[in-house]
Amino acid sequence: MADAEIKFERENLEGMIPVGSYLGDALRRFGVKGFDRCTSEHDCAVAVTQGMELLSEPTSIEKEQLGEEARRSGERLACHARIEKPGAIVVMTKEHVDETKTEEDKGEEYRKNFAELPLEKKIAELMKLEAIALGDTFSFIVNSPYKIFEKIGDVMADVGVKMENKAREAQRPEEHNENGSTADHEKVETGKPSSNKK
Repeated sequence: MADAEIKFERENLEGMIPVGSYLGDALRRFGVKGFDRCTSEHDCAVAVTQGMELLSEPTSIEKEQLGEEARRSGERLACHARIEKPGAIVVMTKEHVDETKTEEDKGEEYRKNFAELPLEKKIAELMKLEAIALGDTFSFIVNSPYKIFEKIGDVMADVGVKMENKAREAQRPEEHNENGSTADHEKVETGKPSSNKK
């Protein structure tokens, strides 16, 4: 099977890809970030700057998702554009925003933005935060009794299960106890020797 030469301009990556592959396959194979999977919204649009004639015709979904002008300027959905002929293809990916910011990064960014606000807006923002904190506090207070009762219920259920198990053991025939002795059975259940000595 023939290969096509493909280059991703933004990432400065290039190599060979088999004819019959999709641009999406090439993006994943070359490890281009942001294209590891395509969602139903098809956020995999790329601009083909060279080699458009080597690709399949736009699919109905591409025609629906991409406008006429976008298609004329070389935009294609990577998961629908199949490489059909060997040759050179050059692709420009869209710049993806890194959504893997940590909570610390988000907090630092918020503090920076807050510091740049004028005084009136700072006060308004503080009022919003206070309202959120009061709401959370009120919710915690309202839900606290339920959590306490839930814990008490768990303890009582555990005690009930233990009592039920003891009652069930007391009703067992001696033949079903290990070595036919209730004392020996207690030793097995608790791991301690029985106080009833023969």
